[in-house]
Amino acid sequence: MANIKSAKKRIKVIEKKTLRNKMVKSRAKTAIKKAINAISVGTDSVDAVFRSAISEIDKAVSKGVYHRNTAARKKSRLAKLLNNKPA
Repeated sequence: MANIKSAKKRIKVIEKKTLRNKMVKSRAKTAIKKAINAISVGTDSVDAVFRSAISEIDKAVSKGVYHRNTAARKKSRLAKLLNNKPA
């Protein structure tokens, strides 16, 4: 346990940031899973779900949770799934 006042404050701040990052990452992961599921099942709202997943990934990048290359890779894989789905 920290003894210095500033170290105690840093622990509190890090806990808040960790919680926020976890929430953002969880939303992105859930959106990706929904998009993959919609693509594999072939529902009517595939485009809307795909766009919302891309949006969540971009939001995670803007908040610094995902690196931009990681986001590009995730978006690319989703797009590849969408474009190669059986008609």
